[in-house]
Amino acid sequence: MPKRIKGKTERILILCVDRDDDLGAKAGIKTPILGRKENVNAATSLILRDPEEPDANAMFEAVRVYDRLKEESKETIGECQIATITGSELGGVGADRKLVSELTDVLKEFSATDVILVTDGYGDETILPLVESRVPVTSVRRIVVAHSKSVEETLAVFSRYLKILFKNPRYSRIALGLPGIFLLILGILSLSQVPIEPYHVWVALFLVVGTFLFIKGFGFDRTVRDFYSWIREYSPPPFTVQIASFSTTAGLLLVAIGCYQGAFIANLYTLQNPPPDPSQWIAIFPRLVGEFISGAIALIVIGICVLLAGRMIRWFLQRDFRVLRTSVIMVACACSWLIFHEASRILIDPSLEYTSLVIAIIASILLTLIAISMTMVFHRKYPHFFKEKDTKK
Repeated sequence: MPKRIKGKTERILILCVDRDDDLGAKAGIKTPILGRKENVNAATSLILRDPEEPDANAMFEAVRVYDRLKEESKETIGECQIATITGSELGGVGADRKLVSELTDVLKEFSATDVILVTDGYGDETILPLVESRVPVTSVRRIVVAHSKSVEETLAVFSRYLKILFKNPRYSRIALGLPGIFLLILGILSLSQVPIEPYHVWVALFLVVGTFLFIKGFGFDRTVRDFYSWIREYSPPPFTVQIASFSTTAGLLLVAIGCYQGAFIANLYTLQNPPPDPSQWIAIFPRLVGEFISGAIALIVIGICVLLAGRMIRWFLQRDFRVLRTSVIMVACACSWLIFHEASRILIDPSLEYTSLVIAIIASILLTLIAISMTMVFHRKYPHFFKEKDTKK
């Protein structure tokens, strides 16, 4: 019988990790790769394209560990499986997210109780926490390809790493990018017929190195890379949410412009009629409030109604009961414009009759009651149209 751990069968996953995605970049193989035969075929395809590739050796080592576990007694070892996952040749956050995503897919196919991790020794300090956060790692195998110390093989190894330096974007940015910018600055100075002196060379060098250290030190490169990844993976919200968001933005913009316009009109009045005595500011304060309300209330009310209209469209398309309540609030808000307008006229000129203000208040109350009655009738007449639900928003 297979070994059991606290009532659960031991399921061992031999996991090979290729963080820089040589499988995809060199052999065009999609990952994750699950199963012995599939891993052997993938490792063979990779090593035929690059016989010096350490990730291929790591995959063969994973296969060897898998075969050895299969040969052991089932009394000692339960079920086992082999898989290979990859990151990204660009490294960084994108590579880690891809590794985690592929590991999650593998664990859905084979729910492992523990993992034997096999890598080429590169980036273990980054890979190990990612794997351990999802499944315990009981063993780590690091495969380092041994090289002879002879001159010929040393030159071969040096040429191989030089090729990596030129082709791998992670290293080429520093090895080629910085000298390239430095030479470009000197070339521009030469074309502009500026005599290049040692002073200019040092200034160009300091500019290039200082800019690089500044960007790296404050993490601007990671911010730009994360933003680019977010743009690529961005998924727009539902259509109803887009409508509500747009109306909210437009409504708030109208409210802000209305407040600015009202403040401008009130300030213009103080400039045209400055009080001779600071104590008279209290006397003209109601007039300033009236001028502000008179200039701002129209756009403020329109902005709030636009905001509420977007929410009404969203609730209506979602058949949400809140569309009725929002419609009542919208009617009350629209009626308030007349009330505030009449109030501002009285604040500006106290000698005016207050009859119009009283009529505006009574009319607003009646219109709001009519709106409430209509919503109640509509809800009773079409009770199955809305999807009742408890929401806390």
